[in-house]
Amino acid sequence: MTTATTEPTGRRSAFTTRLLPWLLTVAGLVGLAASVTLTIEKIASLRDPDYVPSCSIDPVLSCGSIMRAAQAEVFGFPNPLLGIAGFAVVVTTGVVLLARASLPQWYWLGLQAGTTLGVVFVHWLIYQSLYEIGALCPYCMVVWAVTIPIFWYTTVHNLGQRHLRAPRAAVNMLAAYHGLIITAWYLIIGIAVLAAFWDYWITLV
Repeated sequence: MTTATTEPTGRRSAFTTRLLPWLLTVAGLVGLAASVTLTIEKIASLRDPDYVPSCSIDPVLSCGSIMRAAQAEVFGFPNPLLGIAGFAVVVTTGVVLLARASLPQWYWLGLQAGTTLGVVFVHWLIYQSLYEIGALCPYCMVVWAVTIPIFWYTTVHNLGQRHLRAPRAAVNMLAAYHGLIITAWYLIIGIAVLAAFWDYWITLV
């Protein structure tokens, strides 16, 4: 038990004990707010076919285009409902950790499974937005932005606490370069967004 939290990487220990609860709480609240807003916009568009969502700014930055696509209801209901449920769990977890409660391993493994499914789904939606639908939803991009660190730092925590098994050298490397890895992750997505809509972006210059 002691070795899992006092191994060489003080950075990992500091993050998982002090910053992870705040990350889960704040990122979860941001994602929850974006999901609730998207749900409200979806309901408004169902009530009034002529309704223009507040995040529909132009042909590229257009929530309306995303909402009307089949990909917006993958499981037969609006995707933001998944976000409301998922981010509510994340926020609850963050608040519980801020209260210095201890969560069992099974809970962390469940959270890992949920965040993994979430980040995979988000990247599928990113691909669909960029290369199939051809539009960007600002609120959806907020969900993208918070889902990635929630997944990443939940994984870092679970590896560090040995809830997930991996070679110690690999765990230490991930802990040491966690910030660089997630920065590169965001850069890759940013470059993909720039490339997919390059003809549009250059008209704004």
